[in-house]
Amino acid sequence: VGAVVGATYPTELVELRRRMLHVPLLIPGYGSQGGTAADVAAAFRPDGLGAIVNNSRGINFAYRSGPLAAEFGPRRWEAAVEAATKQMIADLAGVLVRPAE
Repeated sequence: VGAVVGATYPTELVELRRRMLHVPLLIPGYGSQGGTAADVAAAFRPDGLGAIVNNSRGINFAYRSGPLAAEFGPRRWEAAVEAATKQMIADLAGVLVRPAE
């Protein structure tokens, strides 16, 4: 069992993660819908796991709108998908605290 918590509700996300430390969270609303990496950082457990952040619109249509559209366009949609995915990974990695090894 898990929970779905929108990226555009970061205050609630903090509280729900605190109450449900071991529950996996699905986080829609990232990217095109306004949620940022900083907004979803609290969804992850201290070990950096526990959340799946969804950005399907921002990735699938990166060639059509947003900052990557001018660079890639429809003919290079695959490259836009790759660039958008890498950017999301970098953004999320930038806000996650990594546990000491």
